[in-house]
Amino acid sequence: MNRRSAKPKIVSEINITPLTDVAITLLLIFMITTPLILQSSIKVNLPEAASGKPFTNTRQINITVSSDNVMYIDNKLVTRKELISQVRMARRDNSELEVILFSDKMVRFKKIVSILDDLNEIGIKNLNIAAKVEQ
Repeated sequence: MNRRSAKPKIVSEINITPLTDVAITLLLIFMITTPLILQSSIKVNLPEAASGKPFTNTRQINITVSSDNVMYIDNKLVTRKELISQVRMARRDNSELEVILFSDKMVRFKKIVSILDDLNEIGIKNLNIAAKVEQ
């Protein structure tokens, strides 16, 4: 009779459970922090208003004008022509498109008026100008 030794079997498989736990945790962290990072990437000092309401529409375009008169659509740098064409394309896809204008309080009013004129020519009816509520 052959006696087998009482040596434990060697496990040659890799346990991937801890790896998937780490991967899912990292994915959740990135999903939560990415919008926060993108939202604060353009520094805009908003003007203050006595009253206001939070906006919750998901069918919207955010236009940002920084203090050095640089324009962004959803945190992407654009020229005036690109702004007009992108808003026009979005308007074609969605007639109820809402535009939110974030403008630094140091931007000249002439710049804001030219953007408002462009949006009016495109046919944007839902326009909001972002401001901080006074404390």
